[in-house]
Amino acid sequence: MTYDIAINIGIAIVLGLLIGLQREIYYRRNNRREFAGTRTFALISLLGFLSAWMGKTLPHFLPVMLLVFGLLVITAYIYKIFYSKAKGATSEIAALITFVLGVMVYEGLQKYALFLAVIMVMLLEFKNKFVLFEEHVAPEDSEAAILFLAMTFVILPLLPDKTIDPFNVFNPYQTWLMVVLVAGISFVGYVAIKILGTKRGVYLTGIFGGLVSSTAVSITLSKLFALRQNYLKNYAGGIAIASTFMYLRVLFEASVFNFALARQLALPYLGAAATGLLYVFYLYKTSASHKVEESSVRNNPLELSEALKLGLLFGLILGSIGFFQERYGDAGVYIVSALSGVTDVDAITLSLSKLAGTKITQQAAIYGIVIASAVNSVVKLGIVFVLGGRKLGFLLALFYLLSLGVMGGLLFMEL
Repeated sequence: MTYDIAINIGIAIVLGLLIGLQREIYYRRNNRREFAGTRTFALISLLGFLSAWMGKTLPHFLPVMLLVFGLLVITAYIYKIFYSKAKGATSEIAALITFVLGVMVYEGLQKYALFLAVIMVMLLEFKNKFVLFEEHVAPEDSEAAILFLAMTFVILPLLPDKTIDPFNVFNPYQTWLMVVLVAGISFVGYVAIKILGTKRGVYLTGIFGGLVSSTAVSITLSKLFALRQNYLKNYAGGIAIASTFMYLRVLFEASVFNFALARQLALPYLGAAATGLLYVFYLYKTSASHKVEESSVRNNPLELSEALKLGLLFGLILGSIGFFQERYGDAGVYIVSALSGVTDVDAITLSLSKLAGTKITQQAAIYGIVIASAVNSVVKLGIVFVLGGRKLGFLLALFYLLSLGVMGGLLFMEL
């Protein structure tokens, strides 16, 4: 029992030291003075531990100590406002949470306390990133984020989870779930671009732009290269990395609705992605660094208009698959896949993943997704040739030839 108490006291102190060290480094970095540093935070956590311990003997000891400590923190905050003219209560809130973490350690919740302490340190350390994000967030972006919450937690639960069309394929709940998924993935890339600012490396533009739309990245970077006619390998690498992320994105989306299908797609698509990354690495190592000042994404993917477009697109594709599959069999599925791939691979990937094994065969779904990916790649290559010229086009042609070649070869071996 004594050994366990000693271990827990040590854990409580370490957690306080961890949080206090971050605060101390932050103060020095910004030439500030606060009421609590590394040792004080360690003592605060220890105080929480001892208060919980004594509370087992003296029933009201813990709430009284929490009240006293809370008053002490409030007093320190008031002093800071009036005498040092500093604003913000981050350190004061962190101190109160540290006290509670000490209590949690005594109550046997060490793992949860450690988890929360790490989360706290991350939140405290990433302050500058959050400030940078806030500076680039427009009012319409926050409105779109609220819309996304409504799409996910208000609209989605209200939709019927059953098919309502003559072909027995259109499920409002599943269709809207696809919209939420694609919008969410795209928003991650959109937010990343916002945080990175207006001037970014070409490769970072490709990575995060690829989460939103590799086609949009291809258009933007091709236009930029056409204007300057320099940094050829940089622009080719940016477009290639965006398309590489398209392979990974397709695999992830397939796994959401049909893990068995995703397992069959894993080897071809991971092979294509690995080949693409090797090619991008070659371009990166043989090119000079360059930054771009235009964004490949201008519309927030969570805007109502974008969400409705996605919903309509999914509905049309699901209906088209049912219509063509009934009349032309698997060939009809391939026709819809090819047509969908001209503009987008997300909708057809999610639609075929949902229908595979029930309305269509697994093999037809696999071939359909691969066809859509290949057609989309050919379209992007055509865009690069038209907007960026032959030099850029030939570099990307080699990328698509290698990545799609590996995908096709591994698919043939697997099936």
